[in-house]
Amino acid sequence: MANKKRTTLKDIANELNISPAAVSKAMHDDSRISDKTKKEVERVAKELNYQPNHLASALRKGKSHLVGVIVPRTNSNFFSSVIEQMEAVLDKAGYNIIITQSNESFKKECKNIDTLLYTQVDGIIASMANETVDLSHYEKIKSNGIPLILFDRGENDLNVDYVGINDYDSSQIIVAHLVEKGCKRIAHIGGYRRTRIFNNRIKGYVDALEKHNLPIDDSLIIESSLTLEDGRNEMLKLLKLKDRPDAVYVASDYAALGALQILNEENINVPNDIRLVGFGNEPFTSLVNPSITSVAQHSKDIGRLAAERFLNLVSQDDLKQSLNKIILDAELIIRDSSK
Repeated sequence: MANKKRTTLKDIANELNISPAAVSKAMHDDSRISDKTKKEVERVAKELNYQPNHLASALRKGKSHLVGVIVPRTNSNFFSSVIEQMEAVLDKAGYNIIITQSNESFKKECKNIDTLLYTQVDGIIASMANETVDLSHYEKIKSNGIPLILFDRGENDLNVDYVGINDYDSSQIIVAHLVEKGCKRIAHIGGYRRTRIFNNRIKGYVDALEKHNLPIDDSLIIESSLTLEDGRNEMLKLLKLKDRPDAVYVASDYAALGALQILNEENINVPNDIRLVGFGNEPFTSLVNPSITSVAQHSKDIGRLAAERFLNLVSQDDLKQSLNKIILDAELIIRDSSK
């Protein structure tokens, strides 16, 4: 069956025997158009199921009142909470958001950016995919003169605004907590070093071991995609070591949950035999048994601050402001898995 033709201003004009220009003026509440004509235009537009072409409007006005948001995944409480706060701030300012998901894929992230640029968004707020190394697609956003704000995951090389937590200090706090509990052989299941936040977490972990005079053992430092399955697989590898760790710091709550599943399945007591710390403070961390110690990432503050920074960038008063890096302090939520 053939697709139904999209209703245009000309279709409404033909129905009322007036010009398309008069229809446009009526829709924009122009004082030169009578109230009677405005009501007739509204009636016919409804009958013909007229949908405004926002892309065409954005091209004419140079402003779409749309903000693109790119996240690695939407099934995370952290990212969904960030989006919720962004939307609350931007909605009050008259902006709508378009949410895209990279699924940690560089290729998908590039497609998302191309789509958002085609849609004429007024700005992009993004958290990078795990796979992203080449930053040329982000440079494309900058070269188009579109405000770009990165949050949680971002690269210093891009020289753009950024909002996130202090990942280096987070690792320092975690290791200090585990050392205080008597741990001497602390493993780290982290993300890939190519991603700034995970590299900073690994650096913080290594420096903290040195600070507390603990040996650095490469067999205890693991890089992964930090999925639940990665947590299970990497925990199994750690348990097969001749000299097992007495604590495991995992750079994601989902991977920490996978690690906890293996420890429970192997009848290893947490925290008496092995202590466990996650990252992200996902809601399930307080519900599982034992509950998981984790780092709160201040998702609400990050979402609010990123949205406010975008609004500042598009305001006339702030067009020439210097770059803004907002780094929030880490907070360790101590629960049963490390007590």
